[in-house]
Amino acid sequence: MANRFKQCRRKTDLSRSKTRKRSLAWTLIVSLSGLAVVLWMLHSHSAHASNALAATGAPPAFQPTIANLAAAPDKIPAGMVWIPGGEFSMGANDPPEMNDVGMKATADARPIHRVYVDGFFMDKTDITNAQFAAFVKATGYVTIAERTPTAEEFPGVPPENLFAGSVVFSPPDHPVPLDSHFQWWSYVRGANWRHPLGPHSNIKGKDNYPVVHIAYPDADAYAKWAGKRLPTEAEWEFAARGGQAGKPFVWGDEFRPHNQWMANTHQGHFPVKDTGEDGFAGIAPVAQYPANGYGLYDMSGNVWQWTSDWYRADYYRQLADAGNLARNPQGPHSSLDPSEPDQPKKVQRGGSFLCTDQYCSRYIVGTRGKGEISTGTNHLGFRCVKPAITTNLSASR
Repeated sequence: MANRFKQCRRKTDLSRSKTRKRSLAWTLIVSLSGLAVVLWMLHSHSAHASNALAATGAPPAFQPTIANLAAAPDKIPAGMVWIPGGEFSMGANDPPEMNDVGMKATADARPIHRVYVDGFFMDKTDITNAQFAAFVKATGYVTIAERTPTAEEFPGVPPENLFAGSVVFSPPDHPVPLDSHFQWWSYVRGANWRHPLGPHSNIKGKDNYPVVHIAYPDADAYAKWAGKRLPTEAEWEFAARGGQAGKPFVWGDEFRPHNQWMANTHQGHFPVKDTGEDGFAGIAPVAQYPANGYGLYDMSGNVWQWTSDWYRADYYRQLADAGNLARNPQGPHSSLDPSEPDQPKKVQRGGSFLCTDQYCSRYIVGTRGKGEISTGTNHLGFRCVKPAITTNLSASR
């Protein structure tokens, strides 16, 4: 629908419409001795980092990750892995001449700051088509992309423009300037998780592909049905780093170590053609590349992943200015994207098969994405977490 897509704004996210206001109705265990050791280490390390900053006046830098020492719980849920939690440096390296494009797009991922998260379980892979289909079969759930907009939601919009659909990557057949995403994104009638590219496409034979065209309420509904929840942004980054500190990539320092492809990203001239040198032109099945240090697949590339945090460009500055170790941060209380202040957005992480240093290099592990909560695309999915001790963080979101 032209009117709805006209409101889309995307560098790392797409907003379906400024007028669309859908309600969000479905909105370590450690030993005593291990805990004492961990607390001593955290206090000692945090004091050292603070003293170093005070002495030098230099901006914060990456410090070692201090993982919790307790053993993993005896029983790990099927399809999940144990993430021990602990203290780590969160954020992205500061490249020269930061801007909003490519390798320099780290302004909202600064400054680096220290964060602690408790241990938790996380899905090994993004939620797949088969898993989401089981949820739909059990509950009858209808995703936002499958629902026809109403005149009440869009007063004054001609009835012929009120149709269900979603946003699809539609590359041009010739090189274009990279100053307008409207040149490679389209709002497509009938596009949804069952039909990722539109009504003439389907997911037959693609059970093991990540489900896409998932808006935030869709992901949240699945997570609750599965007895899980969406990860906080801090949990997501701790897990993605796999125990390493300050590395630019989930797997380490080099984009292609020993000439090996480590994630599904975009090769070729963006946005015209993905040559598929990494093995896949476009989306890939889950777990086609090596897992990270915690046994998680596709924490970089393939599809973006929702987190539960509201997006604010200045949130990291707020945490850093507080001056204390942020313990289990749950994100700001509300969303604010200066470029679209009226759009409620959640943080997205990991990048996608469209990421490239020509335009969007958000496969860099500390960088951030953002998305309007009622919008799905064909490069956006999610995975879930489950705390070792049951909590209900979603209630505060």
